[in-house]
Amino acid sequence: MELAVGGGMRRSASHTSLSESDDFELTRLLSKPRINVERQRSFDDRSLSDVSHSGGYGRGGFDGMYSPGGGLRSLVGTPASSALHSFEPHPIVGDAWEALRRSLVFFRGQPLGTVAAVDHASEEVLNYDQVFVRDFVPSALAFLMNGEPDIVKNFLLKTLLLQGWEKKVDRFKLGEGAMPASFKVMHDAKKGVETLHADFGESAIGRVAPVDSGFWWIILLRAYTKTTGDLTLAETPECQKGMRLILSLCLSEGFDTLPTLLCADGCCMIDRRMGVYGYPIEIQALFFMALRCALQMLKHDNEGKEFVEKIATRLHALSYHMRSYFWLDFQQLNDIYRYKTEEYSHTAVNKFNVIPDSIPDWLFDFMPCQGGFFIGNVSPARMDFRWFALGNMIAILSSLATPEQSAAIMDLIEERWEELIGEMPLKICYPAIENHEWRIVTGCDPKNTRWSYHNGGSWPVLLWLLTAACIKTGRPQIARRAIDLAERRLLKDGWPEYYDGKLGRYVGKQARKFQTWSIAGYLVAKMMLEDPSHLGMISLEEDKAMLKPVLKRSASWTN
Repeated sequence: MELAVGGGMRRSASHTSLSESDDFELTRLLSKPRINVERQRSFDDRSLSDVSHSGGYGRGGFDGMYSPGGGLRSLVGTPASSALHSFEPHPIVGDAWEALRRSLVFFRGQPLGTVAAVDHASEEVLNYDQVFVRDFVPSALAFLMNGEPDIVKNFLLKTLLLQGWEKKVDRFKLGEGAMPASFKVMHDAKKGVETLHADFGESAIGRVAPVDSGFWWIILLRAYTKTTGDLTLAETPECQKGMRLILSLCLSEGFDTLPTLLCADGCCMIDRRMGVYGYPIEIQALFFMALRCALQMLKHDNEGKEFVEKIATRLHALSYHMRSYFWLDFQQLNDIYRYKTEEYSHTAVNKFNVIPDSIPDWLFDFMPCQGGFFIGNVSPARMDFRWFALGNMIAILSSLATPEQSAAIMDLIEERWEELIGEMPLKICYPAIENHEWRIVTGCDPKNTRWSYHNGGSWPVLLWLLTAACIKTGRPQIARRAIDLAERRLLKDGWPEYYDGKLGRYVGKQARKFQTWSIAGYLVAKMMLEDPSHLGMISLEEDKAMLKPVLKRSASWTN
């Protein structure tokens, strides 16, 4: 549906667009001076118990947010960190930067994001020519690490303006805080104007709104602030309101008895039917991280104080729930195997009435004696025991996982290298579902056949998350080994979107070439390994207050 441009905007049920009248606000925000601040105490180290005693946002909310090393820029299109260290850049680094810059999208002369893929050989463009919020995150981190923050700032502000427009799917209105899945720059040659059209899920496969977009936006805002020291952006009324609107969708009261978020299938990176409905680990981990990032950036004024208190309460409950019920290691697996069922009352050990016979056979051989992971989903009478990479990596980076659990996740990766890494990092989930289960769970999805795409495919973009988790847990050798594997194939294969097969040996049957986040994921992993100080922009230190259980649990539980 076409939108009016020039003097104003008309609301549309199927598209959202920004006109020239909205650019006044963007220009005003972009013109604000950048302030670099370096202080002694990091907010990352503050416990939740400090929130009520902080005395206001202006006196501690961003202590130590500036990360030294930001602000550098490479003049030759290669990572600025290479100039500071003795590492010899790999030959494909230069090609990767050139490919990343070719994916840039400009809006009225300003860089605004990167398209999903620049695959000129593909006959169907579909929506790969759009800027996806989640896809842009590794690109944004690459530009931040390379001292080019303006594109990230432009992206944050434009998506914030898109958030403010009315959003409808058919006759149903979405929540005010919903962030778009993607947007596209539309050129009108006759009128000589450019507009932005956004997709909030009304054009997506399955018509599912992206739950993760808002979380990634908050996480990226914190990364921008941490890297540049520009506190003014997050302090603007527009950004403060944007965060509150996102949080309002997640923290509203309802019939929930659990602190986790109930979601539909296809609401995140796995955006097709794959049996992740309910309480998927990816959304819970991103939710947890976004809450912690927002806690650092929200003002303690009349509007923000209520949210700060809600966040603190929710974080306590969420961390307890996830660490207790989603965590699986050898001992916990043995306990579930011996569960009694049909227990009643608050003393029940098998709280979700999980039937032991529902434990899949593959899990008994897959689980090592040393190691563990957060399983895919937990809800009444259901445990999805599959491994999901993104959720577990974010759990480490956000400190949702305790130090012991983080170490156990890395132990699992080392012990099950062939299954989870193979010949191309990293399996998005493991194992693949097939045969009758595939027909029931995916609805016979021809794209998600066994060991392909979201169903056990290998995704190079996950390399940056793996590297960050490796650095945080003191296992850089794992990341180095994975990067070495990727460097053997990525450029030669044309930077595919994903790989197929149990070992990730084959370029995916429908994989786009020159997939932007495959390129950016490699660059971020490479720069982070060469300069580990970059980790600070995407990692949160453990909050000691959340280590203490705040909810009652049966006597059988041990920490």
